[in-house]
Parts: sequence; structure tokens; C-alpha cells
Amino acid sequence: MTQTIITHSCRKCGSLDLVKNGRDYKGDQKYHCKTCGRYGTLNAQRGYAEAIRQQVKRALLERVSWRAIQRLWGVARPTLALWIAQWVDQLPALEATLAEAQLEDVLESDELWSFVLKKANQRWVWVALCRRTRQIVAYFIGDHSETSCLQLWRRIPLAYTRCHSFSDFWETYQRIFATDRHQSVGKDSGQTAHIERWFNTLRQRLARFVRKTLSFSKSDKFHEAVFRLFVHHYNLTCIS
Repeated sequence: MTQTIITHSCRKCGSLDLVKNGRDYKGDQKYHCKTCGRYGTLNAQRGYAEAIRQQVKRALLERVSWRAIQRLWGVARPTLALWIAQWVDQLPALEATLAEAQLEDVLESDELWSFVLKKANQRWVWVALCRRTRQIVAYFIGDHSETSCLQLWRRIPLAYTRCHSFSDFWETYQRIFATDRHQSVGKDSGQTAHIERWFNTLRQRLARFVRKTLSFSKSDKFHEAVFRLFVHHYNLTCIS
């Protein structure tokens, strides 16, 4: 019978005088060097394959929590936070994901309640959706005031500002949107059915936007970052 002996040396000083020192969160063996006093991990993983990163990205947009991603792929939450920041920085402008606007296009606008850290910190998600393409043409996350509605209007691409639009009876829409092309209607009219259905899709895909859930955002940065990732992915899916 052949036996293979594997000898490990300290990554810092090269000493062979090592003792086991438990395991890290991924189950890898840790060590302590008696020569230089260094603590570390044997055969530590250096980086992740791009395929793993893409799997994690898709899982994040399919309602898989950060802790579940850590359990399934062994990706620490600080690493995941870094990846999300990198993915968001690489995204183009939202307008670049949109199909070309047409004269007969109709916009539907509505706002979704959410919160950050605790329910007292309300964050309203204002969204404008194109009825023909089902794409999100603009969004803004803020409070429930006229200022936030104005920010939504300013983010709508110029080609879409000429479209007719519908919203609920929240009075800020009448003051901000073009009065000759905008109409406030009730839910029973069916004129805002698509944007309301999209909010259901959002809640199914991102648990942090569900009304009653144990999942919620801890910071405004990642509250908007994950939402932005989802909107870009959704818009590109509509094109394909």
C-alpha cells in the first residue's frame, strides 16, 4: 500500500512547526505557527470562478437570502456586498436597457411601500412602466412626497414624457405629470393593472420588498443596489 505524506509550511516564515487551530466558516483547516505566531488557513481559497459569481448573482435575484448564499456557495457576506457594489458600478444607464419609444406608448405609474432596517424608516419606490414593453422606464426611491414624484418625472426619458400616462388618485401625480396627457384612475379601471402586477413580481423575486417578511434591507445603499440590479435584469429579459 502506498501512503502519501503532505507537509504544510507557514505562509509567512516557512516553518514546519504548525499545529491545528480549528476550522473557518467554510470548514477549511486553520493552523497556528509556533515559530512566528501566525494564524491562518491551510489551502485557503483564492478568489471565485466567474461561473460561481454568475450563479450567486442569479440566486440573489431569485429571492435567495444573503445567509442562504453563504451556506450554499460559501461566499461570505462582506464578499457578496463587494460583488454587488461591483455589479452595480458596471451597469449602464437605465435608459440604455429600454426599447425605442413609440407614439402610442402608455405609461403606468405607482408607488410601493418598503422600509430599511425598521418600519419607521419608510422608503417608497416610485416606478413608471411602459405598458407595451412591460419595461421599467424610470424609478426613484424616497419618501411619499411631491418631491419624490418630481424626481420620478425627471428620470423618465424625454421620448417617454410625451406618452399618455395613468396613475392612482395620489394627488402629487396631477401636479407633476403633464396634465393634458395624464389621468388618475381607480384600480377597477384596469389602467394600472400592469404596474400592480409588476409589483407582485418584484415581491416574489426580492423578499426585502414584501410587506410582512423576516427579510429586509439593513442600509439604503443595498436597498437600492439590489433593486437596480433586478430592474436592469428584468428590462433586458423583456427585450430578449
